[in-house]
Amino acid sequence: MVQSLLGALNSLAQGPVSGQVLSRYNDFKSFSAKGEEAWFSELCFCLMTANSSAQMGLKVQDALGFGGFYNLSQKKLTKELKALGYRFYNKRAEYIVEARKHFGIKGKLVEIGLIASEGDGRVTASEIAMDRAKRAYLSENVKGFGLKEASHFLRNTGHDNCAILDRHIIRLMYEHAMITETPKTITARNYFAIESVLDTFAEEAGLNHSILDLYLWYMKTGKVLK
Repeated sequence: MVQSLLGALNSLAQGPVSGQVLSRYNDFKSFSAKGEEAWFSELCFCLMTANSSAQMGLKVQDALGFGGFYNLSQKKLTKELKALGYRFYNKRAEYIVEARKHFGIKGKLVEIGLIASEGDGRVTASEIAMDRAKRAYLSENVKGFGLKEASHFLRNTGHDNCAILDRHIIRLMYEHAMITETPKTITARNYFAIESVLDTFAEEAGLNHSILDLYLWYMKTGKVLK
């Protein structure tokens, strides 16, 4: 079953969708040159996609932009989200206002990466360890972020080493016998266990998690989104 998935990935990588994947991936990598406003807007986008969809998150992000996310009152945000057809308008408006204390997140994550790489005074930690230290910080400190949302934000800002375990990816893994069941709830323990399986598969496929996710998501949805 895993071999059939590898074959499907190879076929996609040799077809026209590979251009879409590369273009999207380059968008992610461009975030290293962007400023804090763009990073904060992307943080809010990822808050919008939780229990919703990437399409809805994009709709909200396009409508509000950094200015709306950062400046509107909670009451005004609630009204705007409701008007846009966003389902959880009260709670997400609360999360966005709360997220404003994380403006400057780009710089903070750089700092965390440096700390994670120090070890005994030498640069000993891998990029994987650094990215996952950043994810731990985000999931523990950004209200509305779990491991999936933190991984999503990191991928969208150019980090390649965290799996985004949404329902599409987990279902695909189950269908190809990579996991024996689809968990009813995702705890940190089973998130890490499933991610470990995907780590091995990504290595076998010769792809980082960012590119692998784009291909797998396309296989389930027919779309290449962020």
